[in-house]
Amino acid sequence: MKLEAKLHTIKRPIMVLGTSSGAGKSLTVTAICRILKNLGEEPIPFKGQNMSNNAWVDWNGGEMAYSQALQAFACGITPSSEMNPVLLKPQGNSTSEVIHLGKSIGITTAKNYYKDWFIPGWEIIIKSLGSIYKKNPNCRLIVEGAGSPVEMNLIHRDLTNLRVAKYLNANCILVTDIERGGVFAQIIGTLELMKPEEKKLIKGIIINRFRGDLSLFEEGKKWIESKTKVPVIGIIPWLNDTFPPEDSLDLLEKKSRLTYPEIKVGIIKLPSISNFSDFDPLENEESIFIEWIKESQNLKNYDFIILPGSKQTIKDQKFLEKSGLSQDIREYSNNKGNIIGICGGLQMLGTFLEDPFLKEGSENFSEQKIRGIGLLPLKTTFFEKKLTRQISSESLWPCQSKINGFEIHNGQTELDNTQNSLNINHIFKDLNLGWYKENIEGGTIAGTYIHGIFENDIWRDQYINLIRKRKGLPALKKRTSSYKVKRESIIENLANEFNKHLNISSLLN
Repeated sequence: MKLEAKLHTIKRPIMVLGTSSGAGKSLTVTAICRILKNLGEEPIPFKGQNMSNNAWVDWNGGEMAYSQALQAFACGITPSSEMNPVLLKPQGNSTSEVIHLGKSIGITTAKNYYKDWFIPGWEIIIKSLGSIYKKNPNCRLIVEGAGSPVEMNLIHRDLTNLRVAKYLNANCILVTDIERGGVFAQIIGTLELMKPEEKKLIKGIIINRFRGDLSLFEEGKKWIESKTKVPVIGIIPWLNDTFPPEDSLDLLEKKSRLTYPEIKVGIIKLPSISNFSDFDPLENEESIFIEWIKESQNLKNYDFIILPGSKQTIKDQKFLEKSGLSQDIREYSNNKGNIIGICGGLQMLGTFLEDPFLKEGSENFSEQKIRGIGLLPLKTTFFEKKLTRQISSESLWPCQSKINGFEIHNGQTELDNTQNSLNINHIFKDLNLGWYKENIEGGTIAGTYIHGIFENDIWRDQYINLIRKRKGLPALKKRTSSYKVKRESIIENLANEFNKHLNISSLLN
């Protein structure tokens, strides 16, 4: 039986739409997922199409947006690419990689995307919904929209907002961010631009990020309900706990709360940065202060430097050279600095990057082979297809411990035999997952292909203790709870805060 014939028998999905990008849809879905799980329901997150370079790899090697993986964790279930069947990964110049059900299937320009990919995209969304309900007939989908549902120049080809809402006959919530200002116009304008059959699906309004005395908005709430005939089912206060931002530009707005940190970390803000959720465990460390480095500067004040993942490694390496950051990093290393690169960051720390198929940001054939930063005797060659898989391994440095994470990269890295490679060592028992070397003057240079490496508590503690020892600081005390336990606590606290201020019962019928 096709899904369309069964929709009247399933639990009514809840869909979270927003008056704009950044209104708080992702966190609202995350909170609702945990609230319903705690009520004994079987929630499953879903976002038909997402655009993000902050990705996760499921156990079948399928790529999906990290935000849907986080929502799956909130549901207490294993993430699957069916929860985010269409993923667009921007790579600059108005082009994106197209991923359907976890697999890369092409590159498109913004101009041609809807012409070439709209029908296949909708078909894969329908296929995923059918598969989810076949495997989980008693589930309730918690669906996230994207941006605004009423972008009038795009609405006729919007894959992931009102088309999905109407197909599922979902109970829809409209979320708006009062912090941005103009909240009344946001709500009224969004609803006025909907067709009558679309507006009927809106069952509640959430005012997000409210500061101050909630009672002071009572008159505003009454005005909205009178004008729209839609109840305001929640006024959510400003919450301090932070989650990975969907857009990497938001990284610049993340501020450390530490006044006197013991360890100061600098992360290079690459133009094509990817998988920045890798650093969430460091942001949750009480002794660490993180700054994002955007331009050439003396790096001596940082206790260690991180080169993150990149969607366009050649392009980002050119940026490092042109900006002077490559030379800054080399000088930092010569002054006993500690450096760690992850994925594309590992590749850039090597001697050469070769891009014969123009996959990693090479603009012409003269850029097919360029120099890396040159701190590790490694060379990388990029191929036509990338590798995506979950990883379970064991580390050899800075300690022996079990390691979990995932790979998501193009390129094969190997020793550069033209360089002195006697002092380079393997980080893991799986030899191609990472390398490190110790400078004669002091400090270490390390690189790994494992995303999520800092989520491994023992490994993270020992790496931080390595830095602390060189700084003359005592080792971290034995950890009482892991990062993943902390993440669970944050999700639970988020759900509890939403539950205090959100009337969700009306949406469950």
